[in-house]
Amino acid sequence: MNGPFHKGKNPVHSSNLSEEVRYNRKQKGKAAEDAAVLYLSSKGYAIVDRNWSCRAGEIDIIAKQDGRLVIVEVRSRSGSLMQGTPEESVDARKIDRVRRTARVYLHNSRQSERPVSFDVITVLMSRDLSIVSLNHIREAF
Repeated sequence: MNGPFHKGKNPVHSSNLSEEVRYNRKQKGKAAEDAAVLYLSSKGYAIVDRNWSCRAGEIDIIAKQDGRLVIVEVRSRSGSLMQGTPEESVDARKIDRVRRTARVYLHNSRQSERPVSFDVITVLMSRDLSIVSLNHIREAF
């Protein structure tokens, strides 16, 4: 039998496709985070750090405003919403991971006494990564 599925090879499961999907996810995530940084900067937030990571996890954006530290989780979707809205992707497990990572950041940066808020920015994008909408949820958790 000749064709793309000959000898059990399925092009959908090729390692090249998984690399492409990973690359596109990374590209989409960066585009959403870039949009969030531009938005926050336009609202007077000072961006302290991006993609800060440790063993506990990663913080997308760390910003300051009015004397408080703002830990920002950026969630995005592109194309169809069949996989749910960006807001729906912030579940209890994600909240716990962000809080644990923030505790490590606050300890390491000697800012444990600083007021902190946890915000979520959701970004909807078209398939070409242009921004359709951006929603800032202050003190989300």
